[in-house]
Amino acid sequence: MEDEKQMTDNRYRNQIGEGNRLGDTDYTEETAAEIAETAAIRRDWDNDEQRDEETASGQGIGFAALALSIISLFVWPVLFGAAGIILGFIARRRGAESLGSWAIGIGVVSIIFGIFIRPFF
Repeated sequence: MEDEKQMTDNRYRNQIGEGNRLGDTDYTEETAAEIAETAAIRRDWDNDEQRDEETASGQGIGFAALALSIISLFVWPVLFGAAGIILGFIARRRGAESLGSWAIGIGVVSIIFGIFIRPFF
């Protein structure tokens, strides 16, 4: 049994190498042919135009939210601050991340300042 195993090992050992590339197909080495399928590159122009329109509308709402939040620092902080926060979340959802975040932050500061600090002055 040992002799058969050694003969088999020697047989395969002799087949491995460059000399047998086109001859025998009884190799013990494993080769892989893992080639990924080429991805189809497709540009959907209509989708890009729609995304640009959403971003533009988000920026408009973001500027309105920021204006309301800044106004709330001076007049009716709870009402204008809450409106600025709500519009800030809508602006963030429509793509104006920074404008919406600033509006939310300033609105929260305005409400906190208006409720807890302003009554003492």
